[in-house]
Amino acid sequence: MKKIINDPSTVVAESLRGMAVAHADLIRVVEEPALVVRSDAPVQGKVGIVSGGGSGHEPLHGGFVGKGMLDAACPGAVFTSPTPDQVQAAIEQVHGGAGILLVVKNYTGDVLNFETAAELAAAEEIDVRTVVIDDDVAVKDSTYTAGRRGVGGTVLLEKIAGAAAERGDDLDTVERVANTVIANVRSMGIALTAPTVPHVGEPSFDLPDDEMEVGIGIHGEPGRARMPAEGADGIVARLLEPIVTDLPFGSGDRVVLFTNSMGATPLIELYLAHGIAERLLAERGIVVERRLVGPFITSLEMQGMSFTLLKVDDELLELWDAPVHTPALRWGA
Repeated sequence: MKKIINDPSTVVAESLRGMAVAHADLIRVVEEPALVVRSDAPVQGKVGIVSGGGSGHEPLHGGFVGKGMLDAACPGAVFTSPTPDQVQAAIEQVHGGAGILLVVKNYTGDVLNFETAAELAAAEEIDVRTVVIDDDVAVKDSTYTAGRRGVGGTVLLEKIAGAAAERGDDLDTVERVANTVIANVRSMGIALTAPTVPHVGEPSFDLPDDEMEVGIGIHGEPGRARMPAEGADGIVARLLEPIVTDLPFGSGDRVVLFTNSMGATPLIELYLAHGIAERLLAERGIVVERRLVGPFITSLEMQGMSFTLLKVDDELLELWDAPVHTPALRWGA
């Protein structure tokens, strides 16, 4: 294993310290328990948006803390859920009197730990709502989830719900907007190589050079099938077909298309794939209104990619276009 680290046991803490000095104008980092918090939190009268999950998926979630997106993120150990005390501390750090929305990916540990924290916050008379995203069409169940996994759609959910909170919507409205996104977003990914978790020191699974894992999870969970590697045209079509048919998406639908690198796939390949996806969607009459291309929800150094499609209307587009200023995502601000 060759990585730019010191001690596998301190990777997350050291990374957060570096992030804190790199983006001191946007965030502050709490070391115990580990939190990334918006620099001006709590914002009085604003719904607080809190998310989190295992580290190793950067820039998710800490990179999305800031104006127009998250108020706080709870980074767990690599590929490990944050603890209830982290989530509870995040809620307390950002509660501005208008309530809290917890954005949770559908992994068993995440769901249970965020639920425990929500109960503790409710005991302190803080109005906390929870939404659980489960956009991965690859599998219905896996080792890590009860039902579908939360993957790339999380980025779009955090952006749109964060924009609703930033414009001053109340908790009921922010929750409704979040649930609208969850109902209309679908994703699927593919892996060409496995990630290596620092404290493990070897690849998470064995994938021969001439094979690919279709429908992979962001922690290296198995997908729909392992099959011979193929060219970009085949890969893009293989990922888009189950996404489009699941909701389903149809002619005339307006969408945000998110083409994501799993960590090691370079932009030259990602843009190539994105171009193919745009062509295939146009052939179906699906109108791509907005695009996001890049490594925004990763799996350490996994070589691979995912597509996410979100069906949008005028309200969701307005929220997508709203200003955002975070370490990893910024426009209009």
